[in-house]
Order: sequence, then C-alpha cells, then structure tokens
Amino acid sequence: MRRVVGAAQLELEGKLGYEFRRPELLELALTHRSHTYEARNGVPAVILPAHPDQRDQRNAPGTDNEQLEFLGDAVLGLVITEALFREFPHCSEGELTRLRSNLVSRKRMAEMGTKLGLGEALLMGRSAEQNGGRRKPALLANAAEAVLAAVYLDAGKDGLAQLQALAERYLVRPEMEAMRAAVAEDDGRGAMRDHKTLLQERVQAEGAGKLRYIDTAQSGPAHQRVFSVEARLEGEEGERVLAAAEGPSKKEAQQRAAELALTGWDDTRSPRARGAR
Repeated sequence: MRRVVGAAQLELEGKLGYEFRRPELLELALTHRSHTYEARNGVPAVILPAHPDQRDQRNAPGTDNEQLEFLGDAVLGLVITEALFREFPHCSEGELTRLRSNLVSRKRMAEMGTKLGLGEALLMGRSAEQNGGRRKPALLANAAEAVLAAVYLDAGKDGLAQLQALAERYLVRPEMEAMRAAVAEDDGRGAMRDHKTLLQERVQAEGAGKLRYIDTAQSGPAHQRVFSVEARLEGEEGERVLAAAEGPSKKEAQQRAAELALTGWDDTRSPRARGAR
C-alpha cells in the first residue's frame, strides 16, 4: 500500500511528472540533515547560526539526503554531458565542459529547486528553518540533486530516461538559446566562462596586478556553513579589496566575489582609477 505523504510532496510528484513506487526515497531526498540531527538530539535551547551544540555533528549515513545529493550530482553530470554531446557535436571538450558547468552550477540547481517548490517540501529542523533555510540557494540546490537521485533509483531500469527528461525540462531547454549564442560567439569561448576566469583575464589584459582570493571567515553550523571571501588585487599602489562575498562553499563565495568585482570594474573602467584603499 502506498504510504501517505504530505501535500507538498504530492505536489512535487506532479511537477516532476513522476509517481514514486517507493515514496520513502522521496522523503529521504527531502530530509535535511538538521531534521535528523534535532530528532536525535533535540532542538538547541538557544538557536543561533553557529550554535556550538551543532558544530561538526554528523548523522548516520542514510538518515538524511546527503548521500542522495552525492549520487544526484554524479548521474546528473552524466545525462547533461550526453545531452550536450548530442546537441553540440562540433564543440571541443573545453567548450562542452564550460556549457556543462553552467547548467549544473549551484545557481541553476537552486533555480530548479525553487521551480519544484522544494523549500516548502523539505523536512527541516527548527534551527535551520528559523535561519531562513527554506530560502537558501545552497539547500535548494542540494535538495534538487537529492530528488533527482531519488527518481533515478526509484525508476530502476528507466532511471536514466526519467532523469534525462527532467534535466531537459528544467535545465537544458531553458538555457538552449543562450548556449547556442555562446557557442556562436567567439568560437564558443565567450559567454559561458565563469566569473573567476573572466576577472583573471581582465586583470591580465590591463596589467592591473596580481589577483588573490582570501578566506576571511566561516560561520554557521556544520550543516549550514557560510564562507566569506575577499577578491584582492595587488598592484603598484598596494593591495586593496575589489569585492567581498559569502557562499555555502569557498568556491561559490569566490565566484560571487569575482562577479561583484567585475561589476565594479565595469562601473569605473579600471580598478586602478580608484587607487588603493
């Protein structure tokens, strides 16, 4: 007999166009680690972003969605790679890699999580919820990968086909026009480069100095880390901060800092015009 699931989960099945034979897989995919942690240890008496009782705590494997997230990332990479291989047969390996990185970026996966309504469907601990977890892009991106893995496992021999259909609908088709334009522009070396690469190229082109990314802080419980990074430029006039940003990983924080630095650079033509600070 089919297990009873919440209305949000039933609505999610409708958006996926897939009904789970093993709904416990979907429930696991929607179980954030804070939910499992608090079920085992209770809710902290004082809820803070970095409550000491929640630092570096780990749940037993298979009791939250982290293992499914790991699987989802891998199988999604496969189906996206195949889709790009078919759609852009004349692209080089490097061009295909840039296109794939754009499609499976944290930003794109978070957008998919939002479209699927995962914020409302997640099983989340009180601490994470009160800290705005249902709206955090990193949590939505992770949950989207976990849900895709759950579909893949539940569908059995049809798993890849189901996953391919979802990837096409939510990731590939919405970006197809932009990808074709990127491939056509500058022989495919333009629009899909990441912000760190673009900033490094800008610094080198203008001989502005040496670009560095400095880790300045990290906060939050183990299941909700926030990393702070500064993009700094060492030049003839000394070192200064181009931009500062936060993210759920150092890599994403660096990308965000690079994006802000590029925006500021465009606003003032060159950072050298502003002098050292």
